Amino acid sequence: MIALKATIAAINVGMPAELAHGGKFVQSGIVKRPVTGAVLATEHGLPGDGQADLVNHGGPDKAVCVYGTDHFPYWEQLLGHSLTYGAFGENISLSGWNESDWCIGDKIRFGGALMQVSQPRQPCFKLAALYDVPELADWVAKTGFTGFYLRVLEAGAFSAGDEAIIVERHSAAITIAEANRVMHIDKSDAAGMRRLLAVAELSDSWQNTLNKRLLKLEGGNETA
Repeated sequence: MIALKATIAAINVGMPAELAHGGKFVQSGIVKRPVTGAVLATEHGLPGDGQADLVNHGGPDKAVCVYGTDHFPYWEQLLGHSLTYGAFGENISLSGWNESDWCIGDKIRFGGALMQVSQPRQPCFKLAALYDVPELADWVAKTGFTGFYLRVLEAGAFSAGDEAIIVERHSAAITIAEANRVMHIDKSDAAGMRRLLAVAELSDSWQNTLNKRLLKLEGGNETA
């Protein structure tokens, strides 16, 4: 086992509700609030949690979203106000880690639940709408402070205060930070894309995006 001394600061859930965006309202499940006591994680996610856009959010590959509280001071300075747990729409607010500590396919024990890293979190316009900062999603992608998604391999209960322990490091050892580089920064890195695509545990949505980008690149077209 690999102990990074990462600790669950809070577990957050929320159901879809109206979110102001561009002079109108959209449905979003991005607003999450901390809950107390033990929470049961299953392949479908957490009780009391839901998503409005089931095409881009939710599902077995994105059952649980994690974000690092160590990033909060950076965003607080940039946004000009304090942040609370669930500030980035995360289910697990986790302290003591960054995107270079975890790899795609890593198996992680959260209390009684066994989960697996499936992909980095991909920021969307609803995060920008939440703070009324149009550039925020792009800032998150460019900094690499994205957080990540988990699939649940073994259902189980976990609580705030539990440690997150890597019980099996994936042999490819491609970090979330490296995956973010390939997806958001070096979009013409065909070799990097192939390395990522060779990891079977990478989520279906990221595999689809990278396969399409690679096809365009190899065909001499502009990258996706």
